[in-house]
Amino acid sequence: QVQLVESGGGLVQAGGSLRLSCAASGRTFSSYAMGWFRQAPGKERIIVAAISRSGGNTYYADSVKGRFTISRDNTKNTVYLQMNGLKPEDTAVYYCAASRSSFAPVATGAYDYWGQGTQVTASS
Repeated sequence: QVQLVESGGGLVQAGGSLRLSCAASGRTFSSYAMGWFRQAPGKERIIVAAISRSGGNTYYADSVKGRFTISRDNTKNTVYLQMNGLKPEDTAVYYCAASRSSFAPVATGAYDYWGQGTQVTASS
């Protein structure tokens, strides 16, 4: 069992930055690939970024490439999402998730554990 707790969301002006953190319980954090997803009102939950167990492989949705960076610290059981150049269309609830996959999966169905989500709002 893995418990995930996100933090770092908030309200920023367009062009601003936020860093989301996701702290995981347990001693097997390095056994999980991690992902960040987001869900806007009335829309489906979609992948934002994912990172493999070791951090050697990453994936980014086209909409965030060059602006967002996913990273992880296996000594702190934490995965991060640095978000720069935020746009109003980035506004959503952001979720972190853990997958037993060794890669960096992009499908929601590949993830086994989910956090409760944190709201990110970028105002125009």
